[in-house]
Amino acid sequence: MAQNTQRGIIAIRVLVLILGLAMSSLAADLPPLVGIAHIAFQVSDLAKAQAFYSGLLGYEDAFRLYKEDGTTRLVYFKVNDRQYIEIFPGLPPEQDDRLSHIALETTNLEALRLYLAEKGVQVPEKVNKGQDGNLNFTVKDPDGHRVEFVQYQPGSMQMKAKGSYLGPRRLSSRMLHVGVTVADVAAADRFYKDILGFSEIWRGGTTDDVTSWINMKVPDGTDYVEYMLVTEKVDRKRLGTLHHAALLVTDMQQALETLRERPLGWDPAYVQAPRVGRNKRWQLNLYDPDGSRTELMEPFTMR
Repeated sequence: MAQNTQRGIIAIRVLVLILGLAMSSLAADLPPLVGIAHIAFQVSDLAKAQAFYSGLLGYEDAFRLYKEDGTTRLVYFKVNDRQYIEIFPGLPPEQDDRLSHIALETTNLEALRLYLAEKGVQVPEKVNKGQDGNLNFTVKDPDGHRVEFVQYQPGSMQMKAKGSYLGPRRLSSRMLHVGVTVADVAAADRFYKDILGFSEIWRGGTTDDVTSWINMKVPDGTDYVEYMLVTEKVDRKRLGTLHHAALLVTDMQQALETLRERPLGWDPAYVQAPRVGRNKRWQLNLYDPDGSRTELMEPFTMR
């Protein structure tokens, strides 16, 4: 009798161990991260920002969120059905950094929250349903940037707008990457590479012996986050250049000609001359009224 009891206890312990290992294995799986959902900037003048993002870049003001007093809290400029540039009015005059946050899209937000918690990332106690109808939560990366994770939901503003607000004035229909400052590559890699599963696809610098940028691709898509490496405190002007969105254009000359036909298109404060980057692709930099950069880039290297 005692022997049978002992065998039963051992069997239960083995079963518990197996179940524990199984649960641990499930918890260790990284849910899909499929791409860049949006980048969000703060602006000091919404009308001037709209003249840039809509008037110059050609993106439609798809929808807005409002504060309790009826003023605009957030404007969504639509790049494509899954990517947006978000603009928050009310930038304080003394605030140097205009980047609000970047956002990555996942297909299983709650599983991602549990995964990140297991990896030691500080996460909220539960996912949030945003005013736009999507699930989301936000963490901070090692450099203090807010990184939002989004799972699009049926009935959300984005899903209701699917196929709409995609007019022919859009200068680009694809956000290729977003750039954020990185002071410690090893620390950034622990977050983006080791935990989130990003992989390095390219690095370069102003000269052959200097690394200034590292491109880190999402695990389940082709979008990427660009590390903009810094070694000292960055001033307001340079922050506007480093924190940026990159848009894909197939023909830089045609993009430039389109810009020249629009208000602000000949103003060097907004539109700089095209140049060939260190990656041997044509690039063109544009700056919104607060100095936040939008980069245009061709998909192929020069022949």
